[in-house]
Amino acid sequence: MGESETFAALGLYENGERVSRIPRVLQLFACVLERSIQKNESLFDESRKKDTVTVFHGSRSPSLSIRQYIERVFKYSRCSTSCFVVSYIYIERFLHRMDVSLTSLNVHRLLITSIMVAAKFLDDECYNNAYYAKVGGVSTAEMNRMEMKLLFNLDFRLQVTVEGFKNYCLKLEREGGGEFLQIHPTIYACNPKGDWQSTTHRTQNTTNGFSGYRRRAM
Repeated sequence: MGESETFAALGLYENGERVSRIPRVLQLFACVLERSIQKNESLFDESRKKDTVTVFHGSRSPSLSIRQYIERVFKYSRCSTSCFVVSYIYIERFLHRMDVSLTSLNVHRLLITSIMVAAKFLDDECYNNAYYAKVGGVSTAEMNRMEMKLLFNLDFRLQVTVEGFKNYCLKLEREGGGEFLQIHPTIYACNPKGDWQSTTHRTQNTTNGFSGYRRRAM
């Protein structure tokens, strides 16, 4: 599959315009998350065990389904499709490190935070925290707190290898089902202990939260 065909299949920009259909990888992402939540919540009901509460937990489930929420973020954030795959990687890393399960009470906040962080790390331009907060249906202060929590619990290790990216694409296909689409990733391979500094973004940067991340030249 050629580069232009790959971009068209994923719903990226083509000839300066965005294609209207929802990329297949977003559908797979939503499906995998929904299945994971269904499994986790069934286990909680059977064991009557309560999950660990974090800053990402809400008091009740949002009205938007996971798929509707992902499509909303994709529509208004205009971030690259690769950000959603990297978002999935960040979410899994966070859940593993914190020993937390994905549920209907934390998935939406984890999504908006991880997608924003992925966009700041991967894309040349990115909206600021206040904008993402509006898209995600949270306050700017809450968005800032969630960003800080995610970054520190990931030890600021935001890099994803090309091989790791491809493996997660295959994982989404395997667990989400359907036809696999080859993805041309825009991944920056970085030293895990690199220093990070702010970069310029599409909208005016807010003084709250991190405006962007990249490895400082050594």
